[in-house]
Amino acid sequence: MHATLTTGAIDCDLHPAVPTIKALMPYLEEHWQDAFIARGIDHFNPMSYPPNAPLTCRPDWREPGVFPGSDFTALQKNALDAFGTRYAICNTVYGGQIATSETMGAAMCRAVNDWIRAEWLDRDHRLRASIVVPPQDPAAAVEEIERCAVDQRFVQIMLPVGVEMMLGRKFYWPIYEAAQRHNLPVGLHAGLMYRFAPTSTGWPSHYLQDYASITQTFEDQLLSLVSQGVFSKFEHLTVVLIESGVTWLPGFLWRAVKTWRGVRPEVPWVKESPAEIIRRHVRLTAQPIDAPAGGAQLGRIMDQIGSDDMLLFATDFPHWQFDGREVLPPGIPDRLVEKIMIENPLRTYTRLEGTFQ
Repeated sequence: MHATLTTGAIDCDLHPAVPTIKALMPYLEEHWQDAFIARGIDHFNPMSYPPNAPLTCRPDWREPGVFPGSDFTALQKNALDAFGTRYAICNTVYGGQIATSETMGAAMCRAVNDWIRAEWLDRDHRLRASIVVPPQDPAAAVEEIERCAVDQRFVQIMLPVGVEMMLGRKFYWPIYEAAQRHNLPVGLHAGLMYRFAPTSTGWPSHYLQDYASITQTFEDQLLSLVSQGVFSKFEHLTVVLIESGVTWLPGFLWRAVKTWRGVRPEVPWVKESPAEIIRRHVRLTAQPIDAPAGGAQLGRIMDQIGSDDMLLFATDFPHWQFDGREVLPPGIPDRLVEKIMIENPLRTYTRLEGTFQ
């Protein structure tokens, strides 16, 4: 796909990276500056994959001696200019969201939000960002949402999909209430807090297993949100699944609906088909597209999903999963290209509507 076809697109998953802890020092309270120096902590990345692992960065986007995603100029050139992107949403994956200490996690999330605003958003009008919040402490998360939401350039709240418990639990409801009040989608990004194994039968041994098994976590959390009544309580809430893949969704919807029909008295607040609830409230970034090559299968999958409104354009820069210049794989119907690139993101991130041209 040529850049002319992506001109004006809204990139819903871009990954600026914090190069070292030193970059965050100006945005940390003095106590935490002293603490990190005293402990000799020079980085706080979750390190799901090491910087030199192929998954971490496409070879053609690597900068020698630079932590992947941390070079502002390279991001402008490769992720904004190359595709003619109108807006791109920065999702910074950093250790504050998985810290064991609730207070440290909250301090790190606050610093990351201030850093992304000053070092990235202020430097390019095309950039927007997700508010990173500490899932360890919903009260602190709400405080951070309230602090950042006044800046309209923050267009989403981001959580790792693998947190300490099922996301439908009322423990997390204050976050959803704040999200709905400020008209902010909640983005669930691939990744874990590493409190529990990512599979139901224990910890994987290899990156292959770790990467492929994250789909199970997305399925578990999505069904939790539906069955525990989150969307019944928060009728205007939107949840975006980021880097979840796509092809698992039709089978999941079929199983969820079939089972709901048999046990619906257990969840009387779920008054309509889970598939209809999900189609209305849930969106997915179209990267990675985990469909077989050739195109015909992907077209059938899109028909089985049963909605043209759910997929959002994303590059996942600078990660290896992205397909480079082939931003949408063969098999996407022509009628969906503009919807995925522009219309669906605009309807999802309504804070963009006032400034989109």
